[in-house]
Amino acid sequence: MIGRLMGLDVGSKTVGVAISDPLGITAQPVETIKIDEATGELGFDRLSELIQAHRPVKLVLGLPKHMNNDEGLRAEASRFYGAKIVEKFGITVDFQDERLTTVQAEKVLIAGGTRRENRKKYIDKLAAVLILQNYLDAHSAF
Repeated sequence: MIGRLMGLDVGSKTVGVAISDPLGITAQPVETIKIDEATGELGFDRLSELIQAHRPVKLVLGLPKHMNNDEGLRAEASRFYGAKIVEKFGITVDFQDERLTTVQAEKVLIAGGTRRENRKKYIDKLAAVLILQNYLDAHSAF
């Protein structure tokens, strides 16, 4: 795969953003965008700037499934967000199972010695990194 991919961890109040290297081997954190799902503020102004800056060929959104593989309300919200991205930006969107990525991200932050009060500002973009890295690993040509 040639070209950068952008990973998104979509929540109701924030969207964690990660970007891959041009060869699609590794994912790095970018930032966390504040949104307000309840009022329809989806952070697309900032997302547009990030898409222009990084020029991804595809966006990968986390799909929060239940442990039994069913999709609930959060998965529905993620699919809605993905559809809005396609509509607004005309960029390809794919989904990656994100079960337990937030738990995994928190464990990484704890292991790295990140103080509890600072974890919140890193957790969403780290979860986006894990979502994107899992996608890259599953679709790797290497």
